[in-house]
Amino acid sequence: MIPRQAHLAAVERLLKRNPVVALLGARQVGKSTLAREVARRFSGPHDFLDLEAPESLRALSEPASYLSEQKGLVVLDEVQRRPELFPVLRVLADRPGSTRFLVLGSASPELLRQSSESLAGRIAFHHLPPLSLGEVGANRQRRLWLRGGFPRSFTAHADADSAAWRRDFVRTFLERDLPQLGVRVPGATLARFWAMLAHVHGQVLNWSELGRSMGVSDTTIRHYVDLLAQSFVVRLLPPWHENLSKRQVKSPKVYVSDSGIVHSLLDIDTYAGLQRHPKCGASFEGHCLEQVVQRLGARRDQCFFWATQSGAELDLLVLRDGSRRGFEVKYSDAPTLTPSMRHALEDLRLDSLEVLYPGSHTYSLHERVRAVPIARLLLDVDP
Repeated sequence: MIPRQAHLAAVERLLKRNPVVALLGARQVGKSTLAREVARRFSGPHDFLDLEAPESLRALSEPASYLSEQKGLVVLDEVQRRPELFPVLRVLADRPGSTRFLVLGSASPELLRQSSESLAGRIAFHHLPPLSLGEVGANRQRRLWLRGGFPRSFTAHADADSAAWRRDFVRTFLERDLPQLGVRVPGATLARFWAMLAHVHGQVLNWSELGRSMGVSDTTIRHYVDLLAQSFVVRLLPPWHENLSKRQVKSPKVYVSDSGIVHSLLDIDTYAGLQRHPKCGASFEGHCLEQVVQRLGARRDQCFFWATQSGAELDLLVLRDGSRRGFEVKYSDAPTLTPSMRHALEDLRLDSLEVLYPGSHTYSLHERVRAVPIARLLLDVDP
């Protein structure tokens, strides 16, 4: 098991302040493993209920009665299967005592909204992403890029085993997991659409073009994208707008959240195959951006991209604590300062701009611009 100390500490902090904590993330990302570690370290009794297991379902045949008798920490895994538990948790959360509830779900707060409205003011959310460079180590950056950060994919014995696991994950996610979340779109349709998104990974979304390719309306395409984004397998990066005279891009960029899943959707199984693929640069961009976001601990509402109709652009703009940090990704041996970077520095008034690339040395390109190897992200980029 790869330790996930930062997330472990974050969940423990939330449990001290809130009667209910929701640990959310994609299927197979390691939520259950992390929750069991939280329970093991908890100073008091604990109970772990897997809502996919028959014995747990039997115990919860009378949920109010059973849960009211529990003390310490109660973990409810796959809580989206039993939305009727949320009103029960509301009552128990207001009850005097020290019982804490850790609920695990494979759906985002948006998908759980109707079920959790009654827990407003009582519940805190924590998102568990795939493994990061800080968790696996810089010396395994290439493996992380190829296989992605799902624990079973990353730790597989060989690349072929990892690729087989990811193909099974995609199929199971589309055929079983999404329907269990209430998604009524046929799995074959979403499979085709998800593969299509992998081919526009890192590009500004053209809703109309995707709609024509799928033979559906723009509204339907937006619905498909929302389903995948709310299930944590797609990231929509919104555009940032300044009061400039320049015309700026106003549609979001789309990324498949995990690089290993991108490669599975593109039928890439080996590092050699990745290097030869025309989407290699786009894959590297998405991989780097995910690592930066995790390194900085940035929330989704703090992350943007910026682009103008004239061609100036910035891959990632992070607005946090009053600072403006820019990140550009170049799949190049020795990136140089470009006119686009100069425009971003001036127009966005950046405090710093890091250019991430697959090299080995950090060097200055400008007073506020550095080229930083992705493998040195943990050493050369402050959180």
